[in-house]
Amino acid sequence: MDSIQLYQLRKYNLLMAALHLVQAIIIILISNELTLPVTTSFLNYFSETNSLRPVTETVVSIEVALLLAGFLFISAVAHIIVWIKKFSIWYGKYIDIGINYIRWYEYAFSASIMVVVIALLAGIYDLISLILLFTITGLMNLFGLLMEKINLNRSNVSWSSFVFGSIAGIVPWICIGIYFLGSAASGEMPVYVYFIMISIFVFFFSFALNMYLQYKKIGPWSEYVFGEKVYILLSLVAKSALAWQVFFGALSRAQY
Repeated sequence: MDSIQLYQLRKYNLLMAALHLVQAIIIILISNELTLPVTTSFLNYFSETNSLRPVTETVVSIEVALLLAGFLFISAVAHIIVWIKKFSIWYGKYIDIGINYIRWYEYAFSASIMVVVIALLAGIYDLISLILLFTITGLMNLFGLLMEKINLNRSNVSWSSFVFGSIAGIVPWICIGIYFLGSAASGEMPVYVYFIMISIFVFFFSFALNMYLQYKKIGPWSEYVFGEKVYILLSLVAKSALAWQVFFGALSRAQY
């Protein structure tokens, strides 16, 4: 990558940092204080019936606006890091050989928070379930990093990490889908949640498609830097779509 390409990529990252950061600030400033519960269900012994039964308790209520601002802010920080000249040289060097560490570490946190938000909206409130969904989504993105590391300087692409990452990535959506369909069966699921489930699932799939096109070197994806720009754009659009759909669906209203 020459100095002009790196300069353009730095400007692109700075623009994306600004767009993510501005949205995070706006979400915090104009959203209501909607909270959703995080619960645990532990077995309790009831002496009167001599039996064990689960008792569900709310351990914390999470403010939804903070979660939305959180994944937007994480992305903004990641873009700022690669824009800083000292780090941009390191960033450009690895882009040249086909790997971006910052991207995958950022996704491991930001995408995982996004999945937690979607899970909460679908009715998954259990603390352990949310921890597992967060972790599996993080591992999916680390498989993306492993895919790039394994295939450095290889003439024949190894797809094992892509396959394992895809398996990890689909599991949270299966879990969310089960709860979503169960909640929707009651007839009380807000309409905007349907749009969120469909649109964000499509965006998540698009990241895998972008990687596939990169390693198949189809059309403009034959240059790794093109795929890098697509990742950056997809990240912005997916996070913005989730944030504003939740805002207009719930955070701009008095009730969820």
